[in-house]
Amino acid sequence: MRAYLDHASTSVLRPAAREAMLPFLESTFGDPGRLHAEGRATRVALEQAREQVAASFGARPREVVFTGSGTEAANAAVFGTLARAPGAHVVTSAVEHSSVRDAIARAAGAVSVIGVDGVGRVDIGAIVDAVNDRTALVAVQLANHEVGTMQPIAELCAALRDRDVLVLVDACAAAGYAPVDFGALGADLVAVTAHKLGGPLGAGALLVRRGLRVPPFLVGGAQERARRAGIENLPAWIGFGAACAAVDLDREAAQERALIERVVMVTQTVPGATRFGDGSLPNLVCFGVEGVEAEPILLALDQHGVAVHSGSACSSETLEPSPVLAAMGVDADHSLRVSVGWSSTAADVDRFVEVFPGIVERLRGLRTP
Repeated sequence: MRAYLDHASTSVLRPAAREAMLPFLESTFGDPGRLHAEGRATRVALEQAREQVAASFGARPREVVFTGSGTEAANAAVFGTLARAPGAHVVTSAVEHSSVRDAIARAAGAVSVIGVDGVGRVDIGAIVDAVNDRTALVAVQLANHEVGTMQPIAELCAALRDRDVLVLVDACAAAGYAPVDFGALGADLVAVTAHKLGGPLGAGALLVRRGLRVPPFLVGGAQERARRAGIENLPAWIGFGAACAAVDLDREAAQERALIERVVMVTQTVPGATRFGDGSLPNLVCFGVEGVEAEPILLALDQHGVAVHSGSACSSETLEPSPVLAAMGVDADHSLRVSVGWSSTAADVDRFVEVFPGIVERLRGLRTP
């Protein structure tokens, strides 16, 4: 049996999501924009899924715009906001996900990137001070996708409430693992995704504050109340809703934190191992091992039946150091991320605990004196 410890990249599909999706893969069909019986049936199911997603994230159903991924949701927020103010100034943090970072780099007229401290926490005062008369958007994530540090978003939104600026929050890493309450946060736009919390791949949502109109990222149809064109991905979005409804946040977070603490304990027994981040998210830990490259450790763990990750999912195809860890001022070349989820068991962590110290010792023994 393999031990899957990479839920922060993508989690295991929840049974409730699979069961909800099956009819729309096998026998239930119809364009939900049509008036015939088949269309009306799918429309009812789609709106039920919207209500489930809204309830999970403290939003109104009409504030939920379904997308094809968290990346699309973040892109739609950035490009849509800046379409309203071409050439505008954007303020963001140095540890944002590439879906936010790259979209801002492409669309903004000017960008202020605010640094973070050694655990990846941004200075809210510095963010607020960087806002000027040309600022159209402030983009700060809720929880970091690599090290799990959470940002004080409600404090940031309160500080910007009287400023003429929109706030985008990437909550993809936090959704399903920490509370995400759209109303309580006070943000204008929040991006979430399904696959990290036990929903299907290919589903996300952008939460858009009531009354805010952002030009659509995808055009050519009036779907999603003219906010996202294209035929609705019914199986994925219905699975997203069912997965959200199945999350038992308090219970699952407590179990995940207990499992991660066991991972932390074994890493502390390995000389030269250093934990990165502040441990805010209960389901992941990122650490470095001095003097040993991450890739050989990752591959050795894989050979022993343990799946973990080095860096974030969207940077694994590159050879560049992690921009998140570089911004934190820590070793950006030697990071491993271990993450658990709703389906993780003690046996999964037992396997990691059993083999990890020996792998590091063996790899260190192979180094040239």
